[in-house]
Amino acid sequence: MNRSAPEFLYQQVIDFVEKQAKNGALRPGDKLPSLRKLGQQFGISVPTVKQAYVELERQGTISARPQSGYYLNAKHARTLQPMRAKWAQCQPVEVSCRSLIEQVYDAVHVPGTTALGISNPVNAHPPDKTLARLMRTVLTRTAEKAVSYGPVNGDPKLRLTLALRYQELGVDVNHHDMVITNGAQEALSIALQCVANKGDIIAVESPCYFGLIELIESLEMKALEVYTCTEDGVCIDELEKVLNNHPVKACLFATAINNPLGSFMPESGRQRLVKLLESRDIPLIEDDVYSDLYLTENRPVPAQYYSEKGLVMTCSSFSKTAAPGYRVGWLIPGKFEETAKRIKRAQSCSTSMLQQWTLTDYLLSGDYDRHLHVLRKILRYNRERMIDLIAKHFPPETCISMPQGGSVLWVRCRSVVDTSYIFRQAISHGISFAPGQIFSPSGKYQHYMRISFGVKWSDDIDKAIEKLGELVCAYTATNSERVQQ
Repeated sequence: MNRSAPEFLYQQVIDFVEKQAKNGALRPGDKLPSLRKLGQQFGISVPTVKQAYVELERQGTISARPQSGYYLNAKHARTLQPMRAKWAQCQPVEVSCRSLIEQVYDAVHVPGTTALGISNPVNAHPPDKTLARLMRTVLTRTAEKAVSYGPVNGDPKLRLTLALRYQELGVDVNHHDMVITNGAQEALSIALQCVANKGDIIAVESPCYFGLIELIESLEMKALEVYTCTEDGVCIDELEKVLNNHPVKACLFATAINNPLGSFMPESGRQRLVKLLESRDIPLIEDDVYSDLYLTENRPVPAQYYSEKGLVMTCSSFSKTAAPGYRVGWLIPGKFEETAKRIKRAQSCSTSMLQQWTLTDYLLSGDYDRHLHVLRKILRYNRERMIDLIAKHFPPETCISMPQGGSVLWVRCRSVVDTSYIFRQAISHGISFAPGQIFSPSGKYQHYMRISFGVKWSDDIDKAIEKLGELVCAYTATNSERVQQ
């Protein structure tokens, strides 16, 4: 600190932080020194440092996290705002986008590819060593039982452990009613088959996870898109209009944290949603796989909490939080318990007991919650870093979502951009992402893309985003000239 300089001391602290950010000593997502530490380092008072941090927060340079400290934000990123004015009501459609979805999945497994196209947040902090140790203990304890069939609705101890976790959130869940499934995808499939048949209309968010679109396609049902806000999730007013105009059989929504938007539906919204649907006796299937990966202060409460008629069916899994390869999920079926168990028995009989026992021990040991705490911290850091890179290398008109949970960014390019074309270009450079078109049953969002920040960070990530930026800039420049001509 230069005490004879004309600038106030707090302004010199601001200059110091900005200089550290500019030269790369501080990167988006990094934690700033504590008030006390920086005060001691520069020989100034804690209130002086606090004044500087408050001003930096006001400018949007840093953000405070309760009981954690101050963190550097990504700069120059345009937040993706709702596009309500351009939304037109959709009609039910028979889904057909399997080819492009298959290309996205295939690209993930190409050797040497920087995989930004799949949402696998566990990559950022894999608990593989802990799970391997627990599984060895389970094998020793269970011997030949580990390769036997288990109960149709899953291991009782795992169901009880999961039910207790829901009860801690205030959700009255009976573990006898739960069904353990082969991942959340089977849970969603069972739920759909409980309440709908071939040709029925299923309301989905727009945009929504392409796995749900493909599931609806495989069951030969029709998907009807409902406008979804980038901040608050599915628009209840828009949904009400849809229900007035179409014979919707069920709604399939990520009621807390949406994929790909990362929007966070407020509790009042979830309560209103359930009240609206149950007043019309329309089942709600909630995709709840990202709720433990909230990047806000508190975990969202499932919509199941507000159900009075048992018409809400909650689907979740460990795939996004701990072990995607274990394929262990669960279904809270509400009033459809008997039907769900019958479909599970016919569809896959049971779920692997070895993985269930291992995950039960993982939950009871406290290791799962400790892992989640670290994983969420890494995802917050990666989010800021990825936003900063995209803002730096993509065209200035690019808009980026600010997800409140999950592990993906929803990126909007200029309307002249076709991201499915850029996807094929990117694959040739060893980079994958998810083009926006696959997140819409009717093929909307052709100039959008989903990019995952649920990655183990390396220099390859920086290089991949830089190359993607080059491809988008080149395509934008070429096609903008054609439009003008």
